[in-house]
Amino acid sequence: MKVAVVDSNGKDTGRKVELSKDVFGIEPNNHAMYLDVKQYLANQRQGTHKAKERAEITGSTRKIKKQKGTGTARAGSIKSGLFKGGGRMFGPRPRNYSFKLNKNLKRLARKSALTVKANDKAIVVVEDLKFDAPKTKDFTSVLKNLGLENKKSLFVLGEPNNNVYLSSRNLKGTEVVNSSELSTYKIMNANSVVLFEGSLEEINTNLSK
Repeated sequence: MKVAVVDSNGKDTGRKVELSKDVFGIEPNNHAMYLDVKQYLANQRQGTHKAKERAEITGSTRKIKKQKGTGTARAGSIKSGLFKGGGRMFGPRPRNYSFKLNKNLKRLARKSALTVKANDKAIVVVEDLKFDAPKTKDFTSVLKNLGLENKKSLFVLGEPNNNVYLSSRNLKGTEVVNSSELSTYKIMNANSVVLFEGSLEEINTNLSK
């Protein structure tokens, strides 16, 4: 699949690049994408939630009423979750939500996500950007020229560029990542994936294994 290369002004440079079929033209595997997104979201959870259970509540241990003859249910402790101020039954406990996926499945998921975006014509290839200093105004101009204002967009760098990253950090809905930081969630969460020319070789190398 050939895609035209545009400059930061959104104008066609007259050049085209070939998107690898092994990365951008496979049969998408929806289940692999689901698992990779599920793992990404699970890893974002802190898992620090906690509620006091019956054994952790401060209160009397005496039996609050006789066992029989009251006409109501048995009750042995005021700390029961049935009573106000009692412990919570089966409450949340601190836990780790993360789980493992093998590298081949994660690689398949990312290739599937890129293929979906390529099929939807949602991939844009742009000449490498270079900013002399971090300026949000400059990056906003790039978004406007590419027609990506007020849209979720993911910019993929070939190599770390601090000025480009800092220029985009305050913009809602826009994220800049290195090619090594690509994830299925970030790809699918964006309306458009903007690949800088320098990132293509790195993406092919990482995902063609």
